[in-house]
Amino acid sequence: MLSLPNLLTLSRIVAVPLLVALLWWPGWQLGYGLGFALYCLMGATDYLDGVLARSSGAVSRLGMFLDPIADKIMIAAVILVLTAKGMLTGPYVGDLHVIAGLIILIREIAVSGLREFLGGLQVSIPVSKLAKWKTTLQLLALGALILAGAVPLQEQEWVRVVGLASLWAAAVLTVITGWDYLRVGLKHMD
Repeated sequence: MLSLPNLLTLSRIVAVPLLVALLWWPGWQLGYGLGFALYCLMGATDYLDGVLARSSGAVSRLGMFLDPIADKIMIAAVILVLTAKGMLTGPYVGDLHVIAGLIILIREIAVSGLREFLGGLQVSIPVSKLAKWKTTLQLLALGALILAGAVPLQEQEWVRVVGLASLWAAAVLTVITGWDYLRVGLKHMD
């Protein structure tokens, strides 16, 4: 059923290649500026599709299926492009900031697999408030890292530091929430 919330979710998936193309050239400040605007629009549609679906009673199985996939595709694409283009390097630990991105990707894949496994057992794991904070911090961190490529050189470093610090905070919450989900899932495994 292609309701407005589902169309908004699909628009996020369709926009990912454009976002990747805009972020592909790290020295292109205009591209990063446009990428940041697109990323913000994608984040707004993520919020809006859920609000619209709940308020209009248009929550659908297609939406419940597509929404987390759209989120994961967007997050994974941004982490991979920023890593490939050297944007996850910075002060104190250099390239080790990539580990924060890797932690996030591993958790997203593991929790998706766990949800799929538990779905077959008719067990659902509700999204916790801490997981929502994790997602918010993760989106803010990646947004700041994209924005760092768009601002003038003299401001790039502090914007990147904010993004990297937020990425590590999101990675910590990722481990905590991933462990919470795993504990629930282990109760249903033989």
